[in-house]
Amino acid sequence: MSEPCLLHLYVSPGHNFFGRHGLTPGTHPTEERCEVGCEAGRGLVGDRFYRHQPDYKGQITFFASEVFVAMSDALGIHDRSPAVLRRNILTSGLDLAALGSAEFTLQGVRFRGMGECKPCHWMDEAFGPGAEAWLRGRGGLRAKILSHGVLRPGLARLEIFPARATE
Repeated sequence: MSEPCLLHLYVSPGHNFFGRHGLTPGTHPTEERCEVGCEAGRGLVGDRFYRHQPDYKGQITFFASEVFVAMSDALGIHDRSPAVLRRNILTSGLDLAALGSAEFTLQGVRFRGMGECKPCHWMDEAFGPGAEAWLRGRGGLRAKILSHGVLRPGLARLEIFPARATE
């Protein structure tokens, strides 16, 4: 795998799909940023899940560019941006599945993987028919933010910490 890199950083001020089952999607833009502030236990500054609820498992979401390219090819859809998937960080060279329950740092910010960011039925509308099924098991990573910091596009040295014993 190539050197870990953060390719794109996205936030959205409001929910377009979350909590809208049975309704039409919202119209909040997904905004690309040249940097995003991470606040421990709170989320990404300016994002719809910032201060969403205490101990929320999806304070930040990561998605692999390699998966995006493979899905685009498999479904024959090449006119969509990764932003339509509404994940926060588009990565390259990271095995996100391996970080599913790990504590790790990227660019000096510490995270705890909380498992897959499972695709929902909205993926077929946001990306294209078949996206939800294709993304099962490959939807990205949800994580908690454990330390304050700033993320920027670029190389992202990865450090993984041993699992802590639970009491």
